[in-house]
Amino acid sequence: MSDCGTRALSVIGFIGSVFSPWYRWSGRRDPENHVCLNVVTYGPGGRFTMTDRGRGALHRTATEFRVGPSRMLWHSGRLVIEVDEWSSWPLVSKVQGRIVLTPSALADVELPLSPDGAHAWRPFAPVARVQVELSQGHRWQGHGYFDSNHGTAALERDFRYWTWGRFPLKDGAVCFYDAARADGSHLETAVRFDAQGRHEIVTPPPRARLARSRWLVARETRADPGFQPRQTLAMLDAPFYSRSVVETKVEGELTRGVHEALDLRRFKGPWLMPMLATRVPRKA
Repeated sequence: MSDCGTRALSVIGFIGSVFSPWYRWSGRRDPENHVCLNVVTYGPGGRFTMTDRGRGALHRTATEFRVGPSRMLWHSGRLVIEVDEWSSWPLVSKVQGRIVLTPSALADVELPLSPDGAHAWRPFAPVARVQVELSQGHRWQGHGYFDSNHGTAALERDFRYWTWGRFPLKDGAVCFYDAARADGSHLETAVRFDAQGRHEIVTPPPRARLARSRWLVARETRADPGFQPRQTLAMLDAPFYSRSVVETKVEGELTRGVHEALDLRRFKGPWLMPMLATRVPRKA
């Protein structure tokens, strides 16, 4: 998110593109045949890119993840992302440029999201600076974050709903992960990080409701007692998913961070896949 709060971006590298209709229609048997670098910019000139590509587009080493013409590279303690993509309909245009994420430190923690370990979350760099130089006028600096989710089962098999948020604090950051699992159990995780990457599992503040998204996805986050969180920047809004910049208060500190809400019950619906195909082209 930019320091001025008016622009933001998200970049997700997929092996087994979990939100791709092509991957679901394939039976999810071959994740390396459905790879993607999803780059989305928010604010003036915002664009959405998510091309589902085949196995021939994938190249990876210990330090590089390449998908077609774009790549992520770990170099000298920084994550360098070189983007060369096309945005999807209706704003079809080239999205090109470079993003550099510089962590203040790396965290050494991985947390299971399900009791059987089928899903896990790894926050590599909870505190970082980001420099963005992309087309459509996206040239800015701000604070950022680098993590990974991985699993061996479909999300909609094991979860009904989840929310996640990462909020910067003056001496680090805090992440909240709340999920309703398909078996009726719940995940309630709050992790506090300092600038050196050290982490501590903490008691989360109370749940606080946010207004529903434009697609009426239910949303909630965490906040100090008596404080009402609010959205300050709309980001991605889909029938099953919402991403936005949210202002909340944690430990008495007012903070703005990226928040997501994911409704896997809606994502299960077969009616959704043709809609997603209009936004996620397939390039075998």
